[in-house]
Amino acid sequence: MSVLCLIANPADPALDRRLVAAIQHETHGEINWLDQRIACEIISPKAADPVAEARALIGDWPVDAALVPLAHRRKKLLVADMDSTMINQECVDELADAVGIKAEVAAITERAMKGELDFEAALRTRVALIRGLNRKAIEEIRRERITLAPGGRALVQTMKAYGAFTSLVSGGFTLFADYFAKRIGFDEAIANTLEFEGDVLTGTVADPIVDRNTKRNRLLSLAAELHIPIAEAMAVGDGANDLDMLRAAGLGVALHAKPFVAAEADVRIDFGDLTALLYLQGYSDEDIVR
Repeated sequence: MSVLCLIANPADPALDRRLVAAIQHETHGEINWLDQRIACEIISPKAADPVAEARALIGDWPVDAALVPLAHRRKKLLVADMDSTMINQECVDELADAVGIKAEVAAITERAMKGELDFEAALRTRVALIRGLNRKAIEEIRRERITLAPGGRALVQTMKAYGAFTSLVSGGFTLFADYFAKRIGFDEAIANTLEFEGDVLTGTVADPIVDRNTKRNRLLSLAAELHIPIAEAMAVGDGANDLDMLRAAGLGVALHAKPFVAAEADVRIDFGDLTALLYLQGYSDEDIVR
């Protein structure tokens, strides 16, 4: 059995009852509202391709459609990317802005996220370009330029309240990952370590590099260590280095992702915020810890 989820962004609650009724008419199944104008599910749709049917009716409305299995719907493990997923920025691009080379570094970041460049080589190249940054300047950037992605704290706190383990695994840097993992409420954070001479960035990163293999392997090792079936593991990310963990998870969610990443994931969320991952699991508005 499966569930068709229809989800809008809480900042733009565009899920209209007439739209839901039209989709249910084509797909059949039972309507259950999770959050008025934001999230609804159609249980056991009968259409051959419920998502295609829903998207055809949704058209230009800012509403996501996703089909998820009813079995193992509530996840006990979350592994999340950080940059452009749990936070709104790419940290290395903001560091580059401080030395006046954001456009150059952002172009490398974009190509790496699309899978056009080797991740490790691209990371080392970008870090070398920001050599000389002072630790205090980095901390100021972290404090003043980086913002949490909407719904992230609700996602993590709600899953933890219902017994899940949450892990932030980032190809970014520990100076950011440790800080934001604590603010959001993750159980752990794993990221790359920038190297300093005194308080000055040397332009190098310590081995080993946290890359796509690290993300996938951490997902699998946590599932094994915590005796969680992989069907009850969820991963979320947006770039090429997230694909392996998205594929390995019981439910892989591409959030505001590059098109080729979204095409490969179990679920794509183009409009919703991170609370969409709760609605995918069947949480209602009353269940969410805010």
